[in-house]
Amino acid sequence: MSATAGQADGVRSLADRLGIESDMVVMEIGYDEDVDEDLRDHLMETVGEFVDEDTDEVVDTVLLWWREGDGDLVDTLVDALGPLAPTGAVWLLTPKAGRTGHVEPSEITESAPTAGLQQTSTMSVGKDWGGARLVVPKTASKKR
Repeated sequence: MSATAGQADGVRSLADRLGIESDMVVMEIGYDEDVDEDLRDHLMETVGEFVDEDTDEVVDTVLLWWREGDGDLVDTLVDALGPLAPTGAVWLLTPKAGRTGHVEPSEITESAPTAGLQQTSTMSVGKDWGGARLVVPKTASKKR
């Protein structure tokens, strides 16, 4: 089903569920050949092009594709915070259980607070990928 058909039926599109709107700047980190291309295509239809991690722009959302073995999650989350708007979100996208590169949920729940983030929700974002929404806690965002 197309996003448009879903919206006509009252079903929210994946971009809507991720809180991504057409006027937002979205940064992508961790792109590789295993990412969910359907998800990327849908989000690019919504926002246009993604900016890369070398951008000087303030970004509204960070899409972080992360797999077990990609390095230190805390360091990468801290790097993702640099260009993030105070009210922005990091969507940490990880392979689902049983898929190559699966990240244990405990790694996310331990890493996010260490990086200065708090997890607010999780959802399935594709056949092989799940997403965890991470934000700067309200008290910390006032200090940024």
